[in-house]
Amino acid sequence: MISKKITWLACLLFLQVSLLIGQTTYKNPVIPGFHPDPSICKAGDSFYLVTSTFEYFPGVPVFHSKDLVNWEKIGHCLTRPSQVNLEKCRASGGIFAPTIRYHDGVFYMVTTNVTGGGNFIVHTTDPAGEWSDPVWLKQGGIDPSLYFEGDKCYLTTNPDNCIYLCEINPLTGEQLSESKAIWNGTGGRYPEAPHIYKKDGWYYLLISEGGTEYGHKVTIARSKHIDGPYDPNPANPILTHMNANTQSHPVQGTGHADLVQANDGSWWMVFLAFRPQSGLHHMLGRETFLAPVRWDRNAWPVVNGDGTVDLNMDVPTLPLQPFPRVSYSSDFNKDKLGLEWSYLRNPKSENYSLSARKGHLRLKATPVSLDDLDSPTFVGRRQEHINFTATAATELFDARKGDESGITVFMNNTSHYDLFVTQDESGKRVLSLRYRLGALSHTAREISVPEGNVHLQVRGDKDYYSFAYSTNGKDFETLDKVDVRYISSETAGGFTGIYLGLFASSGGGSSKAYADFDKFVYTPGVVD
Repeated sequence: MISKKITWLACLLFLQVSLLIGQTTYKNPVIPGFHPDPSICKAGDSFYLVTSTFEYFPGVPVFHSKDLVNWEKIGHCLTRPSQVNLEKCRASGGIFAPTIRYHDGVFYMVTTNVTGGGNFIVHTTDPAGEWSDPVWLKQGGIDPSLYFEGDKCYLTTNPDNCIYLCEINPLTGEQLSESKAIWNGTGGRYPEAPHIYKKDGWYYLLISEGGTEYGHKVTIARSKHIDGPYDPNPANPILTHMNANTQSHPVQGTGHADLVQANDGSWWMVFLAFRPQSGLHHMLGRETFLAPVRWDRNAWPVVNGDGTVDLNMDVPTLPLQPFPRVSYSSDFNKDKLGLEWSYLRNPKSENYSLSARKGHLRLKATPVSLDDLDSPTFVGRRQEHINFTATAATELFDARKGDESGITVFMNNTSHYDLFVTQDESGKRVLSLRYRLGALSHTAREISVPEGNVHLQVRGDKDYYSFAYSTNGKDFETLDKVDVRYISSETAGGFTGIYLGLFASSGGGSSKAYADFDKFVYTPGVVD
């Protein structure tokens, strides 16, 4: 008995010491699912990270970490229509790559609304709270970034396939110097995502090239003067999976990076990449990955030894400080939706309610459908795992022919799979499975179901989405399965990833239909 107690105490002590001194492994991606274009800053002993959101609202999620491996979503930068206009925004339009920076107690986020005004800055002293209304910039291009030095702030952006620099006032947007072209990269297409850092008396300019696809890469140049001339690293690119040694790697499309130095002096890179499945298709969008960086004095940064990364990283970490385990499921018992939920474009608040029926999310059916470049009654959360099961229980009320409520596997308005309850011409309740594939819309199955709660289920694996239903929440009957590749990024195009969405729509403007959802359960698979 004493021996068992000693062994248990030894294990506990080892675990505590491991957390304090760091570990030698972590898993990529550190933020899974559709979280592209990561940018990072440090404030005190905390790290903050933002990513792109395109047509989804609220815009630009904010993540917090103490160790760069474990991340917690704490809010969004763009939570009000006055900050982000996404009305009629095209798929993969809206909010492009943001940059977050911290200077003299203030957090700044600069980004581009490509369908509503161009480049702008918001700021706050509390990254988990509300951010300011936008300060609009006249400089063009996308992927703007800020660099602070003393009392000066510099803006970089990329009009004309070249990186430009100017001094600005970040609180007013006033341009204080002429824009100057400082580097156009190493010859790769789409030089973008420029970030400036200063180390050992050198200004380093980090960019991405090659397009955010399989040929993506990160390159770097440096100068003794912030406005150049910049000389490229002879060993460029410093991060890429475009070469022969990684052509069959489970991580592809590495690029769009940002660097940060921890308090212990170590350097780290966050960047986007994607995980192909079912051949060369990816569903989850571009995700946020992490790599260690060796950056010796007066030398060029070296990413993870050879400029490649793995899903399982065998490298020393900072002391790990994990957050409490997050639930992937929602019972809709709170007075507002969790930070994991998103809307399509600026939502019409009157179409959503968590108070009309306790413990339920009520969605009002409107004529705006999932096929429209508008704001349908839709709330969704990102698919974060290749293998998963998602179940939603819905009940449709006051329905007429064409009214619908259900769950959708949603890539964009022309690429989605929908399992929903509807009403037929005779007034009977019908369960329908529909595929939208570009210009084609196909109803795969229709079966009669009784009125009342219907449990709808989607199961995902590397090759298929499978759809099932139950009237008692226990015994599920499979309806059909369909290939993932038909709505992959390679097929559908665009920059987003799959959302698992709850929706309601009507067959006409006079409908009074509404749907109640009493739970949403998302379960990651055993193997991912």
